Amino acid sequence: MNGVRQPTSRTGQYLAEALSRRAGRTITQTEIGLCAPDTEGQGERDPVLAATDLGRADVERSRFLAVAAFTTVGVAMPLAYEHEATTRMLRARTGTSVVGTGDVDVVRQITAAFSAADERLGGGHGLTTVTAYLADIAAPMLRGRFPSEALRRAAFGAVAELAYLAGWKHHDLGQEGAAQRYYQVGYQLACEADPHGHAAWMMRALAHQALSLKQPHHCGNLVEGALQRGLGHVDGQTEVLLHITHARAYAATGENPAAARALLAAEDALLRDDGPQPSYSRVSGPAAGTVASHTARTLTDLADHVGTEQQHRDALVRWDLEKYKRVHALTYADLGDSLAAQARADEAVATWSQALPLMDGMASDRTRKAIISLRSTLSVYQRRKVPGAAELARRAREALS
Repeated sequence: MNGVRQPTSRTGQYLAEALSRRAGRTITQTEIGLCAPDTEGQGERDPVLAATDLGRADVERSRFLAVAAFTTVGVAMPLAYEHEATTRMLRARTGTSVVGTGDVDVVRQITAAFSAADERLGGGHGLTTVTAYLADIAAPMLRGRFPSEALRRAAFGAVAELAYLAGWKHHDLGQEGAAQRYYQVGYQLACEADPHGHAAWMMRALAHQALSLKQPHHCGNLVEGALQRGLGHVDGQTEVLLHITHARAYAATGENPAAARALLAAEDALLRDDGPQPSYSRVSGPAAGTVASHTARTLTDLADHVGTEQQHRDALVRWDLEKYKRVHALTYADLGDSLAAQARADEAVATWSQALPLMDGMASDRTRKAIISLRSTLSVYQRRKVPGAAELARRAREALS
């Protein structure tokens, strides 16, 4: 028969594995033309290969990844994941190069630097650099030999955090399918580092994304699973963030009493001072600020606009403006929405006016959507001659252009 035939079953994986061993480096199915970058890794048991492919797709064929679809089924991936089988496979694929503490430290330093820049400049800033480093340096490092089990866990944890950052940056750009794939890989890597606390945190990340997209399916079960894994293995500040996501999941499905109980559990955990807080959860910023922000979103789903307003105001006090510029911008936008919902038009306009300057020059789809959202209310305010509405509408139009 003439033409090209695609390898069947797991043949592509076997070919990629054989070539990797021969070449002494990771070679993926995408690289040898046997799989599209937006599909490889779905169902791939090897998170190192998946991380490599995702990073290379971002650098070389970014459009494939940018249009990847978010799926509600993908949210539940951790609930059926076989961690032990993957661990056995990864250990069997160990290479010859020795990984040292300095190698892991560099990954952490790069992640911290780009995380800080992301909060000030948006997800589009440095995305290619982050994903190229993940594909070319960080993920391949995990194929090396580790002098100790502790260092192996630290290495997988560091790369899991970098994968999370790549997912977060895609989320901020509105590329939700790509974000979900990075979060899934981050979860798999986290299981190798810490199947309790870090894995629970990545389960939270998948649920958090789905809740942000108003797709609460599986979120309750996912966060319950995260709490079962994490409780007794994480510090109070990290536990807070699991409970507050649980509250949001309940509120999104109309389970108001359960949401209230989860909010109380978060408040109780916040009082615990039993650190240290791990780097994977510190990336979300101060726990008290995150609790205020997410409590506000929970109360929004419960239509408690007065409570939402107070929580947003508390959040603004708890987040450092210089470090978390985007958080302040989005919080001012949400606070304006809560004021508008209370028919306090003048205050809403004044609050939105504080959000716009913070969004200037930021490569973020979330800030762009916030501007689009407030314009619809501003058009009503303009017809009602609310002071400042026309000027703010002009500024919003310029910001979008």
